[in-house]
Amino acid sequence: MNHLTLDGGAAAADEAVRLTRFSHGGGCGCKISPAVLSRLLAESPLPVPSADLLVGRESSDDAAVYRLNDEQAIVATTDFFTPIVDDPYDFGRIAATNALSDVYAMGARPLFALALVGMPLDKLPESAIRRILAGGEAVCAAAGIPIAGGHSIDMLEPIYGLVGLGLVHPAKVKRNSAARAGDCLILGKPLGIGMLSAALKKGILSDAGYAEMLRWTTQLNTPGIALAEMAGVHAVTDVTGFGLAGHLLEICRGSGLSAHIDFDRLPLIEEAVSHARCGIVTGASARNWAAYASEVDLASGLADWQRNLLTDPQTSGGLLVACDEASVEAVLALFRAENFAAPALVGRLQAGPARLNVKG
Repeated sequence: MNHLTLDGGAAAADEAVRLTRFSHGGGCGCKISPAVLSRLLAESPLPVPSADLLVGRESSDDAAVYRLNDEQAIVATTDFFTPIVDDPYDFGRIAATNALSDVYAMGARPLFALALVGMPLDKLPESAIRRILAGGEAVCAAAGIPIAGGHSIDMLEPIYGLVGLGLVHPAKVKRNSAARAGDCLILGKPLGIGMLSAALKKGILSDAGYAEMLRWTTQLNTPGIALAEMAGVHAVTDVTGFGLAGHLLEICRGSGLSAHIDFDRLPLIEEAVSHARCGIVTGASARNWAAYASEVDLASGLADWQRNLLTDPQTSGGLLVACDEASVEAVLALFRAENFAAPALVGRLQAGPARLNVKG
């Protein structure tokens, strides 16, 4: 299937470009597995303690946060990956949306971005590369920020992403390690992006499925800005390459709590479920499960396809919010007001060891 985006007229020469054939993985599915990453960082020293470094590496949070003064803290993050789709403009949009998500997850308002560009110049036409950049520029324009510069290299696989910088009040930063026992868990976007990307690479994704994939991967996680103003919201993260289970476990470890979710409450992309039931799965999903299976208790009778959706890598996935019970309706209303169609209350955090319990 062609799946071209009609954004003002793609060059005819670009129609034959299939970006995914240049990459061994795609989107957040090409992340280093959490187990390998943990080993790589195990002996790396933590940053020198600083009263102004509010968030560093200590809790696997979404971005670094540095206090500038009593009213302002800078949020800094970077994210880039190999193509998850074939269309250059769509790839640029998805990568930029995903990169800015970490800024929103900390409760910050984006300020500006820097582009990270690596392209096989001997294989991709310049017109295709220009459309990748245009896709990223369009997303940043929608976020109200400029791309102020960046860096580019000639390399074997195409990669694109952003450095994202944002601003937040130091007292309103939403860490992933500040959840509290009794907090409710709300997920802002449905799961299944990895399944759709795997189906796309196999040539079995429908046009409707591709449209659904673009719908979610290019929707900016703007509710994060307003979530920073809600005292009843204690922790926020975005669900990306490690899957819902992996990123929820980061909240559990950082906060010293156990999570309990109900699979039947999870928002799921319908076509992704169909592909999952037929055995479609990404390699990253299996790597994710191998990395943290010992920390997850699955209800008996939960099928493999259901487990695979829990570990499915989400490119530009939804915000996962931990809030007190009194704030649940306000949080859900915020997502709906910002045109998120599928926010859902999916579970709760409780006192106990850092584990994830999933009932069917």
